[in-house]
Amino acid sequence: MDRRKFLGGASASLVAFGQQPLAVLAAEERKKQGVLLLNRIGPVASQIYIANADGSGERKLVDSGTLDYNASFSADGQWIVFTSERDGLGNSNIYRARADGTQAERLTDSPAVDDAAVFSPDGGKIAFVSTRDGFRANIWTLDLRTRKLRNLTGAKGVQGRSDLPNGFFRPAWSPDGRWIAFSSDRNTEWKGHHDGAGWEHTQELSIYVIRADGTGFRRVASRPEHCLGSPKWSPDGKRILFYETLAEYTYWVLRPDLLPQIESQIVSVDVATGQRTVHTSGPGMKLGAQYISNDEIVYRRKGGPAAGLYSTAAGKTPVKIDRLRTPAWSPDGRQLVYEKFTWGGWKQDQPLYSWDADREYRYTDVWPAFSRDGMLVLTAKGENSSVDIMRPDGSERKRIYDVAQSGLDPVLVKRGLAGAFFPVWSPDGEWVVFGLGNWFTERGKGSAKLMRVRRDGSGAEVLTDDTVFNAGFPSYSADGQEVVFRAWPRDGQGYDKQMGLRVLNLETRQVRVLTTGYDNLPIWSPDGGRIMFTRGVKKEGSKWSNFDIYTVRPDGTDLRRLTTSEASDGHAVWTNGGKQILWNSAIAGYRDEACLYDQTFQPYGQLFIMDADGRNKRQLTDSIWEDSTPQYTPPGSRG
Repeated sequence: MDRRKFLGGASASLVAFGQQPLAVLAAEERKKQGVLLLNRIGPVASQIYIANADGSGERKLVDSGTLDYNASFSADGQWIVFTSERDGLGNSNIYRARADGTQAERLTDSPAVDDAAVFSPDGGKIAFVSTRDGFRANIWTLDLRTRKLRNLTGAKGVQGRSDLPNGFFRPAWSPDGRWIAFSSDRNTEWKGHHDGAGWEHTQELSIYVIRADGTGFRRVASRPEHCLGSPKWSPDGKRILFYETLAEYTYWVLRPDLLPQIESQIVSVDVATGQRTVHTSGPGMKLGAQYISNDEIVYRRKGGPAAGLYSTAAGKTPVKIDRLRTPAWSPDGRQLVYEKFTWGGWKQDQPLYSWDADREYRYTDVWPAFSRDGMLVLTAKGENSSVDIMRPDGSERKRIYDVAQSGLDPVLVKRGLAGAFFPVWSPDGEWVVFGLGNWFTERGKGSAKLMRVRRDGSGAEVLTDDTVFNAGFPSYSADGQEVVFRAWPRDGQGYDKQMGLRVLNLETRQVRVLTTGYDNLPIWSPDGGRIMFTRGVKKEGSKWSNFDIYTVRPDGTDLRRLTTSEASDGHAVWTNGGKQILWNSAIAGYRDEACLYDQTFQPYGQLFIMDADGRNKRQLTDSIWEDSTPQYTPPGSRG
């Protein structure tokens, strides 16, 4: 089977979206189509290194020129297994190589996420995480001689509720090869950060074990409102080691400004009795722990000036290796394998792995939108969140509004919390309207107004009064006479009057109320008949709002809810003809433990498409990274 037909073809690939299966790609769609542009939040490159345990003798293990990560040693120290995206950015497969970097060999070949592999003690099998057979992260094994695959956690009784987080991560073999330990968020809630009030999700994990034959599944360590992750066995097989932190911190750890304020501890549990031992104390995010002997534990401290590798043995000084991630020690503790990520440097129109045999996938900066003559406008968030127009391939690029002239706080701009956001074209292609000011978590703390500018960069004018409310995320009506936008109260005041969607008449400058809900990201349909938006509805007894996609008529009637999952749905846009909707959803769940990511705030976010009435939902991406702000290129726009 063509690997790229995985998300649209085989019936075995169907995944439950709420209680409904994703639709199979219709035959009439399977003809050569245009490019899907998307924004991916993740590193642009990664290289694996091997060094002595004290950090000396560092050398590259392999260098594929793309992303290689999550490496670990075989029990005899002769082989290293790792994940590589050399088959296409976003498509992760499992490889192995000798410890000297030779004899590199691909072990899996799938459009699914295959990641975090570990060798069995005898070296004859690997256990790894894969999203094959349903798009959810499960623990699989592969016999390296027979190439037989087995889904260990896919069975009834092991699987949790399909409408809740239900991932299985970071497998570890017991020394005798009979058991595999792993972490899982099965049967936990989709919950926002900051006690449930935030948009991004937190992750609550417990530690489980299962026999290598798929029997004996049980939970061995758990703590309410906490995340327990990355289990490792003691050499005698009696204890399992893991890091433990508040579930709330699984979002904080992704924020460079919040990371120094949090902590975790390294804990172990007796597999037979459940008796806990806490091995560390004090501040700092500690993770990646591993036994070097039954009496010595090594681990990584993440972020800040104290970042490095530590040992519980007395007298050992920390090992400092710049930019080190996900370290793994050789069984004898003498060597270390790890990766170093490169951030930034994504290029407009950079090829990405395509899960659709008939459509290319390519990278774009955020909130791309097309004019009728095929010009692209977007927020250049990778630079300073100014407004640029260009051809879809990045040629003929021109800055039509530079945030440097706006007077915005440069610190907030640099942090991606202020700028010129969500630019869209007028129907005649002569104007671009956008929000200018504070956005996201800063929207209630500062001002933002609607602006518009001509496509040549002239005629910039203010459309709304930013002393009344924070205005953003605008969209033109089909006739070009009105603009719908999101309003947010200034300084947390007037939620009952100032929150929701508003419509601005461009001739009279009068503003009318469309909705008063927790609404955002409104976009007028191409025919002008409906307005699509994201709404947050608070769950009973919780601060947490469940975000879904809605549409409504421009007069405020005929409200329709298109998505119903308890995971967040957002970043929705109409396709060119308005017959379908592209959007980003968390429904497929995490692909890894949240604490192991860097600066990737929604690592569970994947792209989906549905009909304009909410039917025929299907998944478009399946990477370990956050994929969002999609847009199909219209016919003829690429020259």
